[in-house]
Amino acid sequence: MAAPRAYWKGTLKLSLVSCPVALYPASTTVEKTRFHMINRETGNRLKQQMVDSETGDVVDGDQKGRGYEVSKGKYVEIEKDELEAVQIESNHTIDIDSFVPEGEIDKRYLDHPYYIRPDGKAGVDAFAVIRDAMKDQDRVALARIVLTNREHVIAIEPLDKGMLGTTLRYPYEVRDADDYFDDIKSPKVTKDMIELAGHILDSKAAHFDPSKFKDEYETALKALVRRKAAGKPIKAAAREEKPSNVVSLMDALKQSLKDRKGGARRAGSSARRPAAHRRPAKKAHRSSARSRKAG
Repeated sequence: MAAPRAYWKGTLKLSLVSCPVALYPASTTVEKTRFHMINRETGNRLKQQMVDSETGDVVDGDQKGRGYEVSKGKYVEIEKDELEAVQIESNHTIDIDSFVPEGEIDKRYLDHPYYIRPDGKAGVDAFAVIRDAMKDQDRVALARIVLTNREHVIAIEPLDKGMLGTTLRYPYEVRDADDYFDDIKSPKVTKDMIELAGHILDSKAAHFDPSKFKDEYETALKALVRRKAAGKPIKAAAREEKPSNVVSLMDALKQSLKDRKGGARRAGSSARRPAAHRRPAKKAHRSSARSRKAG
């Protein structure tokens, strides 16, 4: 298998310590099922065209430009050279500004993850020193990096033998939670309800294991495409009935806990059942053997 191509190469710099590094996207959408728009009559793929919103005329490439809407329907045109004048030129350096406790990073700011590894043998020692120092103090580095002509803040943390860098959103990109949570009522919840809910939480306790994540929709899409390509009929799946409105929260909590315990008992009894069936089978075999011997 060919080595993955680096998305970015440069230098990781901490004060006077530096090392060459390479960034690789840590996530991908390549495996997701994607569809193209096609002509249903010919089966050919469709192409999109840019059309003037007022005249309906197709716009050629040399007529296309960028404009910012300053008021309704009025745009100020931005020329390519004007845009290039404000773009930040990458110096291919990740400058570490500070180190913060991992728990202080608000998850809403996390954007795109990247794997960071040494680029060549020259900086392996410096890379390991920076990585292990962060691991030892349980700290995350905040640094600046230029990607696609924009400067990003990136959070860097140790990951196995390498590092994980996650670009962070700027405050103007994160919506204010108060706009969504401010009008939520604060009802009085009894201690019994909280304890009962706690028991349900305990019964569902687990460890984070992404290998158990199943994309049911993606699986169904792939099956649909296979059946369609093979000329097999497509049947619509039966829709599950939605549960009725909960009348009593306490009753619902009790029923949930009861269902969990019942499911656990059934699972335990079914696990023991095969052994119980094997014993009578041996007796039946011995009795039939005795009868043949007597005959």
